[in-house]
Amino acid sequence: MPQLTAGLVIPRQDPKDALAAIERAEARGVPAVWSTVGGAAADAVTLFAAAAVRTARVGLGTSIVPTYPIHPIKLVSQALVLADLAPGRFRLGVGPSHRPTIEGAFGLPMGKPLDHLREYVAVLRDLLWEGRSTFTGEYYRVQAEIPAGVAPPRVPILISALRSNAFHLAGEIADGAISWICPVDYLVGTALPALRAGARAAARPVPALVGHVPVALHTDRARWSATPRARSSRRTRGSPSTATCSPTRASRSAPTTPSPTPCSIP
Repeated sequence: MPQLTAGLVIPRQDPKDALAAIERAEARGVPAVWSTVGGAAADAVTLFAAAAVRTARVGLGTSIVPTYPIHPIKLVSQALVLADLAPGRFRLGVGPSHRPTIEGAFGLPMGKPLDHLREYVAVLRDLLWEGRSTFTGEYYRVQAEIPAGVAPPRVPILISALRSNAFHLAGEIADGAISWICPVDYLVGTALPALRAGARAAARPVPALVGHVPVALHTDRARWSATPRARSSRRTRGSPSTATCSPTRASRSAPTTPSPTPCSIP
C-alpha cells in the first residue's frame, strides 16, 4: 500500500482560534491543514491568507470551494494571492457542493454538476497554469489572462468526489480527488480504481486521493480501547486505530472525539 500523508481539518467557527490552531499544527509537525468553504460562515481562503504570513511550512488546502457561487476568474485572483504568500504550499480544492446548499441557500440552478465542474476546472487550469484562458462552454465563456509579469503559479487543483464518476473525472482533469467521510474500503475498492481509470483515459499520472477519515488520538492505546466510545466505534465502523493516516504526534490530552483527518493516497 502507498504511504499515507495526513493533515488536519481546521474548524473556522472563530477565525482567531482557527489561525492559532494552524500555527500550533505547524509547530507540531503537521504537514498540511484543510478547511471547507461555503455559506455565510467565516471564509477559509481569507483565513489561509492570514495563515500564510504567520507560517512557513504547513500546507494550506481548501476542501472545498463551492464552484457555483464564485466565478473561476475571481477564485484565480484569490489563488494568486495565496500562491505568492505561501509558495508551493497552497492546494485549491473545488467542487459543486450539493443542491440543498446551492439551490436551497444560494438560489442558483445547478444543471449538470460534473459538466459544470469540468468547465470550471478548465478555466482554473488555463489561468493558473498557462496564464491565459480563451474558453467557451455551456456554463462559461471566458476571455482572460493574469497580469503581465506574473508567472502562472501552477497551483494544484483538486476536485470533490463521492461517486465513482466523480473520481473518474478527477483522474481525467484534476491534481487530486477529495472525498468526505467515505469508508476506507470504499476509497480503496471503488474510488481509487475509478481515479486510476480516469487518469488512464486521459493518459496522465494518477492524482492523489484525499480521504477525510475520523481519527481519535490518545497516548495510551489500551486506555482508549477500553472506553465506551472506542467499543461503539468498533461495532459501527471499525476501530479508530485502524486509520493508518493518523498524525504521528499524538496529543497528551484525554481521548478526543474522532474528527475528520484528510489523508492523501498518491
